Amino acid sequence: MVALRECCALLDASSKRAWFDPEHTTLTELSLMRSGVSGKKRRGFFVALEEPLVSALRMVKDARELELMTKAAAMGCQLFEQMLPRIEAGRAEVTLAAELEYEARRRGAEGMSFETIFASGERSALPHGRATQARVPRKGFVTLDFGVILNGYCSDMTRTVHVGAASNEERRAYDAVLAAQEAAVDAVRPSATVGEVDEAARSVLRKAGLGKYFTHSTGHGVGLEIHEQPRVAAGQPMRLEAGMVITIEPGVYLPGKFGIRIEDMVAVTRTGRRVLTPASKGWIEL
Repeated sequence: MVALRECCALLDASSKRAWFDPEHTTLTELSLMRSGVSGKKRRGFFVALEEPLVSALRMVKDARELELMTKAAAMGCQLFEQMLPRIEAGRAEVTLAAELEYEARRRGAEGMSFETIFASGERSALPHGRATQARVPRKGFVTLDFGVILNGYCSDMTRTVHVGAASNEERRAYDAVLAAQEAAVDAVRPSATVGEVDEAARSVLRKAGLGKYFTHSTGHGVGLEIHEQPRVAAGQPMRLEAGMVITIEPGVYLPGKFGIRIEDMVAVTRTGRRVLTPASKGWIEL
């Protein structure tokens, strides 16, 4: 932080103006930078960029970045497969989440991309249901949403499995979410807008009578941070470019009953797309 003030003191002698990226400059950093400029020049010296710089540079990944992100995503898939035999009725969500995170560290992850979401039974209807002391029920859905940081890059994936025999309603809802997720993945290609990708998922769920239960955007960019541009949401006009990596994660959440979400990381290629998280999305009943 002090280095910021010292840097601005060097600029002060010969510079008339300095621009900063408002998406990545905190109020504390801006205050420190201003303190490094003399009072006479301080007013109007720092100007916010009209268009963000850092997020725009991060959106398109080069070949080396895609290689690193593929490895991070592969680790996530391996962790999911390793966790399946451990998901049993009566086990605490927080214990299972801890085991997953331990295995991630043991395999070389620098950390988790975000606090692990492990929600079972009625709690699966919480889109951001962090793991608690709640026990996995004898019958019901279990949603795992997690990611690792490997070589500085984040991964992100979600799978929903079912413990015990499922009802017809649960099976129909799962099939609808899977169809919506796959439709959105198929819509990923260069020049497609992120709004079109979002609509591909949303339209499937509307036809299934579940549209009102899909309460968040379809996805987001991912890279050095877990949430980057572009935002894959309704009506967004940004066009996809080769090298972008986005998530596709539609879900439905029926309060007091259950929730389902399926998420992949998808890299935009010159001719279409490549799924970085190929772990099974088919129906899994434990």
